[in-house]
Amino acid sequence: MNIWTQKSIELATQSNYLDQLYRIYPMSVNLRRELSQQTQDEIRTYLDKKDGKNLLNVLLKQEIFPIKDSYVAYLKRDKTAIERNPATVSRLAGMLIEMGFDEILDKTTVPKETNRQIGPMFKNWLASGALGVPVTDNPDKFLNHQGNIVFNAGDAAMAYFAQTHLGYQHNKGLDFIAKFNQTIIIGEAKFLSDFGGHQNAQFNDAIATLRAPLLANRYNVKTIAILDGVLYIKSNNKMFNEISGFADDDVVVSAVLLRDYLFSV
Repeated sequence: MNIWTQKSIELATQSNYLDQLYRIYPMSVNLRRELSQQTQDEIRTYLDKKDGKNLLNVLLKQEIFPIKDSYVAYLKRDKTAIERNPATVSRLAGMLIEMGFDEILDKTTVPKETNRQIGPMFKNWLASGALGVPVTDNPDKFLNHQGNIVFNAGDAAMAYFAQTHLGYQHNKGLDFIAKFNQTIIIGEAKFLSDFGGHQNAQFNDAIATLRAPLLANRYNVKTIAILDGVLYIKSNNKMFNEISGFADDDVVVSAVLLRDYLFSV
């Protein structure tokens, strides 16, 4: 096991890991989605008139539809299907009218899931200068800079840079590109909040990036995985078992220890 993976496990199991991690991934209270007053007035009007078709049309435009139903996604993508499928429209409209205004409003304005907020947090933390080195979104400045530096740009720009200059060919984007001691370090960052399902897929994505081969290029490039969350809990779970068996050159490190790791390169 790589020493930085071992240090990450020790940090998670012996220290105030979550308190330190909160500086990087500051989960906020999930604010409810909003519906404009005009939209609310339209919903009330169509409910009062029991105008199911127009009610459906209004609600299909919203980010969240108040009923979980397998036919809704189709109607969202093909509004003309409303005219051709009166029985489906009648069924959904009947459920909406029975729900009433308050329940429709409640379900249409549910807060965003925490997982959907996590994505930008790591890059926001980098942009804050937390690593103590310059941060740029200019590829030329990054390549020409003689000292330690972080390249932090949009997903497309980072992918293009890695493919063009670093021999990166993997089909997943990168969250991290930095240059320390003339070594360019690239990787994905993930906060794995639980075991199973989507979280296992996220873990697998990061490890696939870690092990993706690089085409020959003029730079000394090292790929790492910046992972946090439940994978460091000592147990018989898939993630912990995998990282425990990794070779010494497979660097899996917590974002909390990222600065220490980079200055050790």
